[in-house]
Amino acid sequence: MNQMLRQPLTDSDIRRRTQIFTILDEIGEDLDLTETQFDRARQSYGAVGDWLSGSTDPLLVSVLVYLHGSSALGTAVKPIGRREFDVDLICFCAGISSGISPAALKAAVGNRLKEHATYVRLLEEKKRCWRLNYAGDFHLDLSPTIANTACINRGELVPDRALKEWHPTNPRAYKTLFDERAALRPTFVGKFIAMQRDEANVEPFPVREAVKGILRRIVQLLKRHRDVFYENNTQDVAPISVIITTLAMQSYAYCVRKHVFQDEMDLLVETIRMMPHFIDRPIVDGRRGYAILNETTNGENFADNWNKDVRRAPAFYAWHAQALSDFEALRDAVGQDRLSLNMERSFGSGVTGRVLGNRVDAVSDGRKSGLLSVAPLIGLTTSKVAASTIVPANTFFGDQ
Repeated sequence: MNQMLRQPLTDSDIRRRTQIFTILDEIGEDLDLTETQFDRARQSYGAVGDWLSGSTDPLLVSVLVYLHGSSALGTAVKPIGRREFDVDLICFCAGISSGISPAALKAAVGNRLKEHATYVRLLEEKKRCWRLNYAGDFHLDLSPTIANTACINRGELVPDRALKEWHPTNPRAYKTLFDERAALRPTFVGKFIAMQRDEANVEPFPVREAVKGILRRIVQLLKRHRDVFYENNTQDVAPISVIITTLAMQSYAYCVRKHVFQDEMDLLVETIRMMPHFIDRPIVDGRRGYAILNETTNGENFADNWNKDVRRAPAFYAWHAQALSDFEALRDAVGQDRLSLNMERSFGSGVTGRVLGNRVDAVSDGRKSGLLSVAPLIGLTTSKVAASTIVPANTFFGDQ
């Protein structure tokens, strides 16, 4: 492995950046589905699967409904401006040949859903899927697929937007690949050295492992940054989530396998920096195009629309440049005020206010209980931070 050649961090830098990553982890947690929402979604799509599989329609005699997309990967984020999460489902119809038209299979799924007294009230038809709207919580998008006999990796075929052709896809293998890469564990030489010094002084070092893992948090934070960056843009050119996810997981795997990093913030920034390197530029229709390929099946190019709409590739690069700049600023932020402003610009005032507000409440409780410390160059924390200063309790009633 190669160590990234940068100026070594001081222990104070490492502790400051550990606290920053911890806050970013908390932002990702705030943006995620709650356990209650996830359980409700799981129960709902299980019931939908049971209902579809009970159909007497020959097209639906062998149906498998399963979760895919961000909810399956653990990278979902709350949408800006509305409460509902997108929960994507596949309705895999085994034993159906590609001779059937996508429109006919989609219609069969819709007709079965309409036979249910509850689903017919929740049902909304989309271009190539059916949506069940559970108001104020989430909606289920159900896309029909059939087996792709040309794929040796158990791939599937999904309707195109015009419902005229079948396109290759492989959600289950994509999830497996993502999970494998998310499980890769980076090496942090700077943190290891600092921990050794702390142990020698019998002082604890603040290490918080992200529950979801670093890759999932990176994807969530990037998707939220994209949503904020394009919040007021009406041109519908924001990079789609699968492009962000694919480039991030390829870059993360490359970085973890090739390099040793100072800490999580170092890895986060380098993963973002390397993402464009995994965009291919093949010749398409006599000109150089774009390809971000699904590695788990042949024929699926997530950047296909970039070759049809000249606005999309520049939109990605403009967003990526801003994301890289903003995450570098977060990594290097010194002081609570600057950190707060950078986070509001990157993720919005709502989630930033909630997360930092919770920290203020924790600090207030910590002050009362005598557990409050000052982390170097960050501010107040209830963590047991090495080389920090204990702040005396303040009851706000004057001198006792």
